[in-house]
Amino acid sequence: MSIEQFIDNEVKANDVVLFMKGTPQFPQCGFSGQVVQILDHIGVPYKGHNVLESTELRDGIKQFSNWPTIPQLYVKGEFVGGCDIVREMFQAGELQKLFADKGIKVAA
Repeated sequence: MSIEQFIDNEVKANDVVLFMKGTPQFPQCGFSGQVVQILDHIGVPYKGHNVLESTELRDGIKQFSNWPTIPQLYVKGEFVGGCDIVREMFQAGELQKLFADKGIKVAA
C-alpha cells in the first residue's frame, strides 16, 4: 500500500483524524498541542497519527492535502485545516457546528 493509499484509507475510515507531531497523549509541538487541547475540550473522539515516526508519512500528508504545515485535521474525509484555522473555527463556534453538521457527537 502506498503512503497516499494509507492516508486516504485513514481519513475515510475514521470520522476525525489528526496528523500531528507527537501523539495525543504527548504532543511534540505547540501547534499540535493546541489542536489536541481543542479536540479534547470539545470531547470529540479522534485518531492521531505521529508524523515524526515516518518521513514518508510526514511528506505524504503534505502532498495529500497540498498543505505545507502540520498538524492537519480531517473530518469525515475532508481536510479542515491546520492549527490557526482550527483555533479560529473553535473560537467562533464553527468547529463545534462542523462536528454537529457531520453527525459527530461533542461533549460540550
